[in-house]
Amino acid sequence: MGVRRIMGTETEFGISVVGQPHANPMLASTRLVNAYASAELHARRARWDFEEESPLRDARGFDMAREVADPSQLTDEDLGLANVILTNGARLYVDHAHPEYSTPEVTNPMDAVLWDKAGEQVALDACRFASVAGEPDLVLYKNNTDNKGASYGAHENYLMNRSTPFGEIVRHLIPFFVSRQVVCGAGRVGIGQDGREHGFQIAQRSDFFEVEVGLETTLKRPLINTRDEPHADPEKYRRLHVILGDANLSETSTYLKVGTTALVLDMIENRYITTDLSVFNPVASLRAVSHDPGLAHLLEREGGQTLTAVQLQWEYFSLASAYVAERYGSDVDPDTADVLARWESVLNRLERDPFECATELDWVAKLKLLESYRDRDGLDWDDAKLHLIDLQYADIRPEKGLYHRLVGMGRMKRLLEPAAVTAAMHDPPTDTRAYFRGRCLDKYPDSIAAASWDSVIFDLPGHDSLQRVPTIDPLRGSKAHVGELIDASDTALALFSALTR
Repeated sequence: MGVRRIMGTETEFGISVVGQPHANPMLASTRLVNAYASAELHARRARWDFEEESPLRDARGFDMAREVADPSQLTDEDLGLANVILTNGARLYVDHAHPEYSTPEVTNPMDAVLWDKAGEQVALDACRFASVAGEPDLVLYKNNTDNKGASYGAHENYLMNRSTPFGEIVRHLIPFFVSRQVVCGAGRVGIGQDGREHGFQIAQRSDFFEVEVGLETTLKRPLINTRDEPHADPEKYRRLHVILGDANLSETSTYLKVGTTALVLDMIENRYITTDLSVFNPVASLRAVSHDPGLAHLLEREGGQTLTAVQLQWEYFSLASAYVAERYGSDVDPDTADVLARWESVLNRLERDPFECATELDWVAKLKLLESYRDRDGLDWDDAKLHLIDLQYADIRPEKGLYHRLVGMGRMKRLLEPAAVTAAMHDPPTDTRAYFRGRCLDKYPDSIAAASWDSVIFDLPGHDSLQRVPTIDPLRGSKAHVGELIDASDTALALFSALTR
């Protein structure tokens, strides 16, 4: 399988209301999502189907009691907040105080980048649609903290074989996650949850994690989240819900984040990693690595050995290279070969001089930009201007965001063509069940009462009750499976009849 598996990302955007620093973010987020729904969806709006969700089921073999769960964990309750299912198979909704975009299911890292980037454009359009006469403008930031003590997520999801022992996932992923941030950190001005200590760190999220393993996502955040909600056949699959990553604007950072993680998961599933790669005190180590943009911090291992985060990434890379050569040989798929090549290239340059990666990795690009201001204006890290530059890097508006300016000046490399991103705003992936969901919403909007990752619910003439079509297999419902059938069905009733014949 290499890097190919069912995966997706979720991004909670930071939001502000121009001229209203104390505006209610939930109201602003609701306004934003509703503005997009009104502008893009001219027919009946399908609701999200919460019936199959189970956010309190723990991979360690128990369910958390609802009465002790934090309200933020109860994602299976319909709170009446704005919630839109898009024709590209994605979901745009209000997650407490933030607008959130969840990509459709994809099968490879480049598609994960593509539909993640499409989400940025959806969010940008939503801001523009919300900018109507008499209403203040909304601004979104693709970052993870307000530097006042609050953090919001950029999650990844990977479908895994249920047969893989969860303890093995924990054992081999924790050291990988501790070191992975040197490749995919988004960079941050400020140390500590409230950014009170002055300086620059590699990752936005690292200071907000407190335990190694747990079910929570907003309190006592764990390096490994144990939510057992596969959105697929639970006898076959589990969904690994990764919550410690940063929201990346760099396409290379996102690509390597999901690509290298998928490859490590393939090794774990096939019991290939037998070496003990664990490090002492991984939560403290996560923070220490983030706080050292010089990449010199030494992680401690059993037996008194020490190594840097880059060296630990090299160990994972070496294992992955050997694994791919042994398992796939000359039949290795192009996606896996490309992830390995880019991973090796980035690690080589990080080892020589991190600034060699300034055109590809978010944290390095941001640090180089900040250092140019510090050199030009003689700024210390306690200068408020540097915090503003950090925030402006994450501004999704092309005319304002510093990431976009770097792209425009040729100082940040892209992997995608803009036209492909525009198409992905509206078109679903063709090789997963997202194709069925997106095409149905596009072609039969008045007949779709609700949908979720694993079902589409039809409201059909001649039927007294709603009709649920399960989509429990993420690889069925693709264009190859249902494309011709949808094309040939003028109505949802015709499609449903053909499916159930």
